[in-house]
Amino acid sequence: MHDLGEHFFRRAYGRLVALLSRRQGVHQLEAVEDAVQFALAAAVETWPTSSVPDNPEAWLFRVAHNHLVDEARRSTRHERLAVRYGAEAAMADAPPAFLEGEVRDDLLRMLFACCDDALPVESQLVLALKVLSGFDVREIAERLFMSEANVYKRLGRARQRLREVEFELADLTPAELASRLPAVQTILYVLFTEGYLSSHADGAIRRELCDDAIRLTHELAEHPVSAAPETFALLALMHLHAARLPARQDGSGGLLLLEEQDRSRWNQREIETGLVWLARSAEGATFSRYHAEAGIAAEHCLAPTLAETRWERIVACYSLLDQLAPSALHSLNRAVALAEWQGPLAGLALLDGLSPPSWLIGSYLWDAVLADLHLRAGHGALAEQHRAAAIASAPSAAVRAALERRLRSR
Repeated sequence: MHDLGEHFFRRAYGRLVALLSRRQGVHQLEAVEDAVQFALAAAVETWPTSSVPDNPEAWLFRVAHNHLVDEARRSTRHERLAVRYGAEAAMADAPPAFLEGEVRDDLLRMLFACCDDALPVESQLVLALKVLSGFDVREIAERLFMSEANVYKRLGRARQRLREVEFELADLTPAELASRLPAVQTILYVLFTEGYLSSHADGAIRRELCDDAIRLTHELAEHPVSAAPETFALLALMHLHAARLPARQDGSGGLLLLEEQDRSRWNQREIETGLVWLARSAEGATFSRYHAEAGIAAEHCLAPTLAETRWERIVACYSLLDQLAPSALHSLNRAVALAEWQGPLAGLALLDGLSPPSWLIGSYLWDAVLADLHLRAGHGALAEQHRAAAIASAPSAAVRAALERRLRSR
């Protein structure tokens, strides 16, 4: 049991929901989720006292499938579903290759199904992160800068929408896939970001989420509908960030700042892969936020030392990023890069007169940047004020420790 761990159950949850939703229809998503949760609970209860099955995921599939059949038979409203599942009952005993042969396409299709154009983008993100990535409500709220109450509300509305629209995952047309692609790219971006700098209390880095995001984005890059410059740039961004993962933690799991990292531990193969995808993303006239962010990541990866980083190019990329997708976060990051290039007063001048938007209030990010810039500029009182606020709102112990090192008096 201990060999499987939390990641197995998170990943199994999304895979099983996608697999069963294609058979039952996404309008029955809640019934599918209940069945998968039933199967996971059964595993947690029985596996420690017996033994882990040879194929744990196939075991979970059979239990969830049988639960759906039983629930359908108990409800006259689902009589048609019971007949359908009765006809497919033999599938539950299919060999492991059955799961492995279909899950890849099902996950992608379910991602596209969650990105219903009739739903606001935020609701699409909430639904996909909850259903396919196993995020809990607190994690979704932290990553999307929402309140937990808002997450619950959006999740309820999204599920209601899927109940009302009866269609099969296989019925999505190429045009529908293309129209939903930007939302799918955003979901994979958020998934990777949560892995790269997690809000989870148990660790600042969750490599398994990064790996899942990269794997699914590769699938997008190989699909004729989604093989687009934006997808290639997103994949470049992921590989370039993933290259630095080996050096981002110390021996005890603590988060290391950029200036503390041993660059010899950066994965050169990942960097090369990222640069290949970045070059491929430059084909054509498209320039997206993923291109700008991948350009920033590339500058960091190519710099021999922190001092030799071409900060002027990073500032230029952040300026382009702010034009493409205006955000207070991009302004913060541009101020940090500008301070590295021209000094802390230049960074503070960029932020002068700006206030954090409502969705950023309560996050440590705004205060952390201001504390750092004021500290470097010699503004002791202001630095301490923002430092205290940043540390108090840090989402995890690892982030808090990194802030304390970064923001201590110099």
